[in-house]
Amino acid sequence: MKSLFILLLSLTVSAVGPSVCASTFASEYELLRKLPTPEVSGLVTNRGVPDAQGFIGFQSQQGRWFEAGMQRGGCWMLISAVVAGDEARADAAWKSIEATFAHQVEDGGFLSNPKPEATHPPTLPERVETAFFYLQELAHAILVVQASPMEGHFHDRITALKPRLRRACAFIQKGYDGIILKAGHTANRMFIAAKAFGLCGLILEDDQLKASSRKLVAVAMARRDADGVFIENGGRDSSYNAVSLLMAQVLVFYLPDPDLDAALVRAMAWQRTCIKPTGEVAVAGNTRTGVGKEIFMGQPKNVNYPEVALAFAYFGMVHGDAEALALAQKVALWSNRPRP
Repeated sequence: MKSLFILLLSLTVSAVGPSVCASTFASEYELLRKLPTPEVSGLVTNRGVPDAQGFIGFQSQQGRWFEAGMQRGGCWMLISAVVAGDEARADAAWKSIEATFAHQVEDGGFLSNPKPEATHPPTLPERVETAFFYLQELAHAILVVQASPMEGHFHDRITALKPRLRRACAFIQKGYDGIILKAGHTANRMFIAAKAFGLCGLILEDDQLKASSRKLVAVAMARRDADGVFIENGGRDSSYNAVSLLMAQVLVFYLPDPDLDAALVRAMAWQRTCIKPTGEVAVAGNTRTGVGKEIFMGQPKNVNYPEVALAFAYFGMVHGDAEALALAQKVALWSNRPRP
């Protein structure tokens, strides 16, 4: 028998219309507005604002610029404010975009300074990678804004940004081959790059960018094991499989692909088994996160709980899947649990 909680989630899904396609929702903005429970919706709406320089995260902590990819959270700050209907906070979040493009350089990419643990100046493939990490979330944020009541408020700013966005896209397009050479062993980065090309292509009405996106999706689809789990560095990873699921779900929302959607259903089947009854994500056997195998910025890579929860939330909303929404709630609660 379903628990009362899952029953309530089932009613929530029924209210928005159970479906196996994104057409249930007029837009992603509408999907995000209808996320069930404060814990899950709070993963979107409680994102804060940039600092006075327009920096976020590590760059804000250090008070200086390193690279564009570190600014991508500012785009989620914009999404957060727009979904919450907070115009003042949305204006503050836009400053992170202005700060990022203030560091755009002549070749269309962005200034990249060595990170603290770096042993060499940033290479061209590394510059391309940090650019597409940023652009995928920027394009995502712009599309949410354009579908929201704040479209008019930001219309002129988005129009003014497009020539600079086009230059940045030309930069990553020129570096396309290096993307696969550098990161082709990680499915999630193929989806992140595909999302950058595809969503920017949609905004700029650029068929070449969309074609590059489809090629990168094909590379990511080839990085699966026999059970359909997306492979990271030669094996399974309960955090990065969820990142692949989230990135691909956003991409397929805007650029429908039945084959990709079917692949996401298979990858989600394993992801469900990784959630403990408490909401903690199991990491035993992971190839990259939670087990000390990779270090980033001096710290071991751990599970990205907000993205795991959002992967379940998007899937549950689009597919009318109450169990996935219940797992999103569990993961969100675990992520927000009180800590000593």
